[in-house]
Amino acid sequence: MGMTDSQFKAFIRFILDALNDMKTEPDKERQTAKLDRILDNLQKALED
Repeated sequence: MGMTDSQFKAFIRFILDALNDMKTEPDKERQTAKLDRILDNLQKALED
């Protein structure tokens, strides 16, 4: 079953929030860890 437009927009908001949080992280190691977490979550979403 697919997403509604509203659900898809909410999903995109979560991604944007996570990417903006990662972008503003001053510590490069923590920035990389946040990016890895985002990528892992996106991969899991594809596998569901």
